[in-house]
Amino acid sequence: MYMYVNDKLVKEEEAIISPFDHGYMYGLGLFETFRLYEGHPFLLDDHFVRLEEGLRALAIDWTYNRSHVLHQLATLCNKNGVRNAYIRWNVSAGPGPIGLYTDTYKEPTVIIYMKSLPQGLSTRKTGTLLELRRNTPEGDRRLKSHHFLNNVLGKREVAKDPQTEGIFLTEDGVLAEGLTSNVFWVKNGVVYTPSVDTGILNGITRQFVLTLCDKEGIPWREGRYPKEALLKADGAFITNSIQEIVTLTSVGQAEFNQDEAVIMSLRKSYQKYCTKLWSKNEIKEGKQDVNNTCK
Repeated sequence: MYMYVNDKLVKEEEAIISPFDHGYMYGLGLFETFRLYEGHPFLLDDHFVRLEEGLRALAIDWTYNRSHVLHQLATLCNKNGVRNAYIRWNVSAGPGPIGLYTDTYKEPTVIIYMKSLPQGLSTRKTGTLLELRRNTPEGDRRLKSHHFLNNVLGKREVAKDPQTEGIFLTEDGVLAEGLTSNVFWVKNGVVYTPSVDTGILNGITRQFVLTLCDKEGIPWREGRYPKEALLKADGAFITNSIQEIVTLTSVGQAEFNQDEAVIMSLRKSYQKYCTKLWSKNEIKEGKQDVNNTCK
C-alpha cells in the first residue's frame, strides 16, 4: 500500500521518520482514525477540529486544510485502488533535540496510513470488565494521543479474541470506556453513556450517536455510573469510527435481553449518513452535503 509521509507519496516499506522525532522519543503526537465510504471521508471536519484543538494544546503547529486533505486522500484511493478504507492521520511533534522541549514545534511529521476494509464488519461482540483500571488523562482532558500503554495492557487481558471488547472502570470504580471504543447501554428505552468527566475520550462517533439520539427522539443521559448499571441493562453497544455501532450480546456473565429496537434504529440512521456528512452539525442544520473524495 502507498502512504504519505510529510506530503511525499511512498510505499509502506519506504517510509522513514527521524529517530529524533519527539513523537517517537516522548510520545508527543496525536492521530485521528476515520473511514472512507465509497470515497467519502465520513465526519472529516469533526475529526480535524478535534485534531487541531489537541495539537494546539501540545504546541504543535499544524492547520487543517480540507482541500489539501481531500487531494491526498484521493491520491491514496487511486494509487491503492480502494474506495472503502481505514484512514489513520497521524501528526507528531517532529524532530527536536534530546530532552524535553517547551517551545512550539514548527515542523511536525504528518503521516497518512490507509488500509482496505472488508465488507460486512462484525456488528456483534461480547464485552468484559477489565481488572486494569483506566489511567487518568495526562492533561486537562483525554486526547487521542500516542500514549496507548494502558490500552495495550488492557488488550492483553482479553488475549487475542477480536470479538471481545475490554471495558475499563476508573480508579474510583465507575464505568469509563472500551479499549478502542465508547460504551453505551439501554434501559427502559433510555440510552446511557459515561460522561467525559470520567476521563474518557470524547469519541467522534460517540458525539455523532448522541446527535442521532436527539434527531430520532431517543432520550439519553450521561454521567458517572457503577458497573451494575451496565450489567443490568436491557441492551448495550460500543462505538468507534471504524466499527460504527456494535451490539454487545453480554458483558461477563450478564446477558442482555436483546431488545435491540433502539440500537437497530441508531444503526440504520448511522448508515444512512455515512456516505454524506462532513460533520454532525449538518444534521442539526438540516444539511446533507454529498461530495465524495475518490472519483
